[in-house]
Amino acid sequence: MLNAEIKFITSTDNTLVKEVVKLQLKKRARDESRLFVIEGYRENLRAFEAGIKIEKLFFCPEWFLKDANDELIEKIGNSGAELIEVAKNTFKKLSYRDRPDGFISVAKQPDVDLNNIKINDSSVLLVVEQIEKPGNLGTLLRGCDATGVDGLIVCDPVTDIFNPNVVRASTGALFSTPVAVAKDAKQTITWLKEKGIRIFSTTPHTENIYWDVNFKTSGPIAIVAGAEQYGLTDVWMKESDELVKLPMSGAADSLNISVSSIVCLYEALRQRKS
Repeated sequence: MLNAEIKFITSTDNTLVKEVVKLQLKKRARDESRLFVIEGYRENLRAFEAGIKIEKLFFCPEWFLKDANDELIEKIGNSGAELIEVAKNTFKKLSYRDRPDGFISVAKQPDVDLNNIKINDSSVLLVVEQIEKPGNLGTLLRGCDATGVDGLIVCDPVTDIFNPNVVRASTGALFSTPVAVAKDAKQTITWLKEKGIRIFSTTPHTENIYWDVNFKTSGPIAIVAGAEQYGLTDVWMKESDELVKLPMSGAADSLNISVSSIVCLYEALRQRKS
């Protein structure tokens, strides 16, 4: 039973509509407010189930694709969120998608401090440095969710993890994977070493092919990857316990970071569970 009131908006000039658009387009607005936008039924369901605090839910029945929409609206509304039904054309202005599904929310950003990552002796982490493309970051989050790793550390971020394109590309995995953001490589390496986490950095400048590397070493490990164009910064090469590469048999000298990282994660998890 829904215990919350529902507002109705038809105008694209409404203040609440402008707030959503601003949060979508401007990182500064997200940083200052500590809010972000979540679009999509599945993404909002996963955010709600993960305990993300949703402050406002905008919905439009004319765009709905699923049968369980009313149930999700009820759950989010009864959690204390403000509910706003939006006219079809107005919702289209709010949406980042070619084909919206009728759900957009404004939520509080979860804490992304390094110390929120919980580790144990069997933990596997993924660390990525200077990732530029939101789509890559979203796919990496999906890979972390799929492999069940204990966390993703975004080091020296170029892309804001609360960018709406990251949220969309992750299909909600942003909320099921523990995520931390670190200022730079130095901070990340210091934290990893303090926690006794062995560092396996990916680079083409090694003879160690990933399937020959011993990921089964005792204690927690971190697989580290950098942006495709430049790779990891030199400090990682100096501070890593081991360097790892994927063999390249064709003309290309590298793979997309999300592909190469996920391949390594699956191999590490295969070894550590065997």
